[in-house]
Amino acid sequence: MFYTFCSALLRGIYRLLFRFEAKNTEYVPDTGGVVLCSNHISLLDPPAIGIMLNRRVRFMAKEELFKIPLFGPAIDALGAFPVKRGGVGKETIRTAFKLLQDGEIMGIFPEGTRNMEGAVAAKKGAAMIALKSGAAVVPVAVCGKYGLFRKTKVVYGPPIDMSDLLERKESNMLEQATERIMDTINAIMLEEQQGRA
Repeated sequence: MFYTFCSALLRGIYRLLFRFEAKNTEYVPDTGGVVLCSNHISLLDPPAIGIMLNRRVRFMAKEELFKIPLFGPAIDALGAFPVKRGGVGKETIRTAFKLLQDGEIMGIFPEGTRNMEGAVAAKKGAAMIALKSGAAVVPVAVCGKYGLFRKTKVVYGPPIDMSDLLERKESNMLEQATERIMDTINAIMLEEQQGRA
């Protein structure tokens, strides 16, 4: 109930301030584990990639954030779970796998930190979670800069087929999967840019 209320509230705020819209939400499966892999341009991204969906999206968040009065309990209620300083530990990975096996949606920013340059580079963690969990991998592109009253758009792509990588099980499987995810996100961004030209 709290998540539904906050999602609706943020949806209204984003639409008002950023002329926010989402495109191709039908690509996100209605059931089962899903990994949303998105580019990362702002602290406003986590709500953006989830508020237009009918399902709750779970995110990793820095452990320190949960200690902030009011804010900590709020993000906990919204489904965030803590990541310790210094990287993603085994407990965090286990939590991620459990969420996906339970049929939930998890949002991941493969870049790890915000990237304002446009092109997306990435670490292998997102690919590892996606491949080992067996969840659907849906690419997401945040297009725009959250300028006041300037259009910001979130565009979802079709789930990425990783079956050939799983069958071959090559030593560089994670690198190939990461490259495929990033290439797809970049292609979505490029298509949107050309559509606005």
